[in-house]
Amino acid sequence: MADHTLKGKTVLITGGAKNLGGLIARDLAAHGVKAVAIHYNSDASAPDAEKTLADLKAAGVQAVALQADLTSAAANSKLFADTIAAIGKPDIAINTVGKVLKKPIAETSEAEFDEMFAINSKAAYFFIKEAGLHLNDNGKIVTLVTSLLGAYTPFYSTYAGAKAPVEHFTRAASKEFGARGISVNAIGPGPMDTPFFYGQEAPEAVAYHKSAAALSAFSKTGLTDIEDIAPFVRFLVSEGWWMTGQTILVNGGYTTK
Repeated sequence: MADHTLKGKTVLITGGAKNLGGLIARDLAAHGVKAVAIHYNSDASAPDAEKTLADLKAAGVQAVALQADLTSAAANSKLFADTIAAIGKPDIAINTVGKVLKKPIAETSEAEFDEMFAINSKAAYFFIKEAGLHLNDNGKIVTLVTSLLGAYTPFYSTYAGAKAPVEHFTRAASKEFGARGISVNAIGPGPMDTPFFYGQEAPEAVAYHKSAAALSAFSKTGLTDIEDIAPFVRFLVSEGWWMTGQTILVNGGYTTK
């Protein structure tokens, strides 16, 4: 029977330098993985990547940080090749990369549309493709999407719209990769207490989001905290392997499907 524990496993995490990605890296290190590759996009994230790298090494984990713009197929292919060269073939591939744009459709430019789909959709597709090509058998793939996939709301057309295809990428990949024991899932957090969220929202919108979830009163911020999401990722890439092809909204009752 396949081993679905985390002990001795090798992990690749995109957006793994900080915020949720960094927490996931540290959390998996604390639960027994052997090696972690953390990806980061820009020079601005390099100091965070170095700090996360130091924390992983201090935890006794083999670790490497890799920089790449993943909006091309070639960059995703190189990321997996570089990961394999540095720490070996991954057992677990987690994609946390994303970008938010809050803007009316009537004001959205073609350049903004193209950028949003490149980051949120195209990068996710080719990450899943490369994971399917390079993961060890019985591997796990998780993509971070958004709870707005269950919302009826204006202004997030390119963000939720670009994340929406990942639901079907996930379903299709789970069917195609299942013969090798690979599970493929997506997690849609609610609005999270990170800079990723606050840069898009006016104070009155922040106040609304902090009260919108059914469990808001029991959250330390009213929002989804990154600590609320990491355990679900850990579950899906370990003993939760039997779940596959699913998009799970983890948001304290902010939206549902």
